[in-house]
Amino acid sequence: MTARPLVVVTHHVHQEVKDLFSRTCTLIINDSIESWPQEDLMQHAALADALMVFMPDSVNEDFLSHCPRLKIIAAALKGYDNFDVDACTRRGIWFSVVPDLLSVPTAELALGLMLGITRNIPAGDRLIRSGKFQGWRPVLYGSGLSGLTIGIVGMGKLGRTLARMFAGFNVNILYSDRAPLASEEEQRLGVKKVDVNELLAQSDMVVVLLPLNPSTLKLMDSSAIARMKPGSYLVNVGRGSVVDENAVAEALDTGHLAGYAADVFEMEDWARTDRPREISPRLLKRADKTLFTPHLGSAVDQVRACAQGRASAGRGEHSGIGKKSQSAVTNLDVETWHRHVSMRARPNFAFGAQCLPSLHTDI
Repeated sequence: MTARPLVVVTHHVHQEVKDLFSRTCTLIINDSIESWPQEDLMQHAALADALMVFMPDSVNEDFLSHCPRLKIIAAALKGYDNFDVDACTRRGIWFSVVPDLLSVPTAELALGLMLGITRNIPAGDRLIRSGKFQGWRPVLYGSGLSGLTIGIVGMGKLGRTLARMFAGFNVNILYSDRAPLASEEEQRLGVKKVDVNELLAQSDMVVVLLPLNPSTLKLMDSSAIARMKPGSYLVNVGRGSVVDENAVAEALDTGHLAGYAADVFEMEDWARTDRPREISPRLLKRADKTLFTPHLGSAVDQVRACAQGRASAGRGEHSGIGKKSQSAVTNLDVETWHRHVSMRARPNFAFGAQCLPSLHTDI
């Protein structure tokens, strides 16, 4: 009788996902909301045929060298900059993501942050709870969104989703992306492509929707922020390290930026060997000009359950397959997935992926 493949799930998943795996696999699951200590993760992964990973995880060559049985890494996420897919390719390990589920909830959160920071919603909530509220007073005047020029940096799936959500807000939308949209889609979305310098200079609010790679690391540094319109806002729901947090803190202190809202932070980017271990204390002190959420972009219960289900059933997407013909979305059912992780021999093609840039700079 063939042994059941061992699947290690590094973070909590919904019961439906556990049931799906349990049909054909032996499971080791971290049911805590906290990540396993690295020693525990390595101990479990060393015997695994397959891993299901999440945002706090990081996989590199050294990690893979301790996992001789590993054939599949299924990531229940969209942005995979914390994972060395080149190393997966070299070892014939299939790496998959679920990019088509997370754009809507992340765009919703971006819109919420934009409304929250411009309308002083957190400050209003603090005032109510302080016990000092005695009725209407002429305080906490904000800007709102109507009539503003919004600059979107990165017009991939997420950028286009956010642009569609602006339809009822009476905003002017500029975007910057190395690959322009078709003119028909620009008209449909009501957006205009400009170079990044023009976008920074004209936008009342700049929204960063970029993945993290060598070309985007600290793209929004002190120089870029200085080119932003005085009194404008910056919002980041892409990757933390695309923005230089200390440069943002300086711009808030001088008044050049009116506010900063973020769902992602430099300290989360495990692929950086020099990543900070905490959010900039200077930023945290500016509660009057900042609004932060703890990486809630896709934190919608139904969405997370579906993303986990897609990853567990092998219905993810290769993260840029080395062979162009294999770059399509995978459609493996759980039995096919089981057969693959049960194979004694390695597949005769590279399941892994080179980290090739997508057509649009999307996360």
